[in-house]
Amino acid sequence: MSKADNMLSILWLLQTGKRLTAKQLAEALEMNIRTVYRYIDALCASGVPIVADAGHNGGYSLLQPFTDAPLLFDLNEQKSLVHAAVFAQEAGYPFGEDLDRAIAKLKRYTNEEQRGAIERHSRGFEVILPPVNPLLASLLQELEISVANELTLCLEYQKNYQNELQTRLIDPYGLVHWKANWYIVAFCHLRGEIRSFRVDRIGKMTPTDSTFQRPALFSARQYFLTSLLSDSDQLEKPISVHIIGRKQAINDLCGHWFLGRTLVDRSHEHAHFQVEEKLVHTQVPHFLLPFGKAIRVQEPSFLNERLAAIAADLHQYYQSN
Repeated sequence: MSKADNMLSILWLLQTGKRLTAKQLAEALEMNIRTVYRYIDALCASGVPIVADAGHNGGYSLLQPFTDAPLLFDLNEQKSLVHAAVFAQEAGYPFGEDLDRAIAKLKRYTNEEQRGAIERHSRGFEVILPPVNPLLASLLQELEISVANELTLCLEYQKNYQNELQTRLIDPYGLVHWKANWYIVAFCHLRGEIRSFRVDRIGKMTPTDSTFQRPALFSARQYFLTSLLSDSDQLEKPISVHIIGRKQAINDLCGHWFLGRTLVDRSHEHAHFQVEEKLVHTQVPHFLLPFGKAIRVQEPSFLNERLAAIAADLHQYYQSN
């Protein structure tokens, strides 16, 4: 390990609150006792309040105020970091190896009681997400670095399900994970506007020598949600959509990422939404179809007609194949 890692290791061991001798520290960290003395001196020089007690029961310890410092995590904070790491790994976090090392280091330098508690809580905490292509990790790493360093990228991109790849020059503003897919929100030089690109549709990507300045206070998350909603938050012409159905179906409907934002009121078996009319014709029917017979549209009547037309079109399509 590096000098910094070894010094942090000594700090974590002392953070348990026990008084430890230089010999005990050396044995725990598998290093020479003289090296321990040098690291203790370096920690003291950097301002860490290490107390050295001489005598038979002597050793090194930390002053109590320092053991309560924000950078030294308590049990609940440690547990929350381990749980968050589970989510990140399942979502295809591109720096998975670094995350594994960080969590291993966190567990290594906790005391026995905390380590046992973390293991107990980890055994009962599982996350299941759709599988993520592991080959995307290198792309995601390069994108994250380019966002942080404001580097312009040249990429070959497959638009929708077309076979041909288009060359795009982009200024990457931020990565977004949405429904098991990664997106890069970026300024597209070809279109002259901010767009979002699915990372799994990037065929090849190369950095350029150009840099850019990210707009102040820009939120990739907010842009992405706004683009998904097609500016429906402005509601230029909202109309009422009334739906009745089974309790669980209504719960799921009200928790839908789109319809939940337009909910006006609800009961156990009824939900009232205010949605832009053009979206009721286009997007809303496709949101409702998966609910099948568990729901029924009370109004508007044309939404029932639209659902029937889409279902008939699908029926004809699959019968002809």
